[in-house]
Amino acid sequence: MPVISAPHEFNVDDLFVDLRPIFGRDLFLKCEGFNFAGSIKIKAAAEMVTIAERSGRLRPGMTLVESSSGNLGVALGIIAAHRGYRFICVTDVRCNPLTRRLMTTLGADVRVVGEPAADEGLLGARIRYVQQLCAADDNHVWLNQYVNRANWQAHYRTTAPAIAAQFPDLDVLFIGAGTTGTLMGCARYFKAYHPGVRVVAVDSVGSVNFGGPAGRRMIPGLGTSVRPAILAESFVDDVVYVEEPETVRTCRQLLGHGFLLGGSTGTVISGALSWLADRSLRAVAISPDLGERYLASVYDDVWVRETYGDVLRDGESDLCLASPAIVV
Repeated sequence: MPVISAPHEFNVDDLFVDLRPIFGRDLFLKCEGFNFAGSIKIKAAAEMVTIAERSGRLRPGMTLVESSSGNLGVALGIIAAHRGYRFICVTDVRCNPLTRRLMTTLGADVRVVGEPAADEGLLGARIRYVQQLCAADDNHVWLNQYVNRANWQAHYRTTAPAIAAQFPDLDVLFIGAGTTGTLMGCARYFKAYHPGVRVVAVDSVGSVNFGGPAGRRMIPGLGTSVRPAILAESFVDDVVYVEEPETVRTCRQLLGHGFLLGGSTGTVISGALSWLADRSLRAVAISPDLGERYLASVYDDVWVRETYGDVLRDGESDLCLASPAIVV
């Protein structure tokens, strides 16, 4: 039985879901949503804060500032509360309402950016706002997940070794590309210790991570409108792009089997299935979070229709979770 004194010390790192009964592929899902932050971002958050403290850059009484689409903000909110820091999270209008509520409940000061930058979208606008905050107050410390090596080092130390230990015969690993911290940490590890494993990045259509044209993206978590500085494409063997309606369909297919998982998970699995379509390989995909924070979006029929039109196939809308409960 684990006994902890800090919230970031607990994470279920050895849970994998066998997806063969659902999709008929030799595909396993590493679930990273079982910790106090509810997502894989607790690893990067803890690592970045710890390194900043050790270097003397972050000291008692200072204010943490970070740009986040949601999950990192929750993770930093938890760590800031535990260690006594004030925390300002700069997010945008795509952030799930429940995620915003979680951050404010944890004591975070949440700032929501509504207007995109002309050339770098909502992410660019968020980053500029963070820069303005830090320029106005030397007491503000921006961890900057987009350039911070500790972002990927957390996964080099923990996530990748856990996968390698469980699957010594692994052929291919699928990882979603957001800030690319998880991607880079795992890719660097496997290239160093298991170079025969192919690492495939899964990105959202409309993301500029790998040079694609910028476009509208409504599901937070994967994809960016500003290419992260920590991304090194030489460590990635292939890239798959996924349309967001396919993300919704895959999430709902998983839900039909009792697995309520996040939007990024739907994207990664959809990309993995597409890439594996004509290949017979043993594969693992990483699931960053669970699905509760997406009840008002991915799992809401009204939101899906208003956002994407009539994209749901027969039977997929039957899983709508937005209907009111019946009082008996």
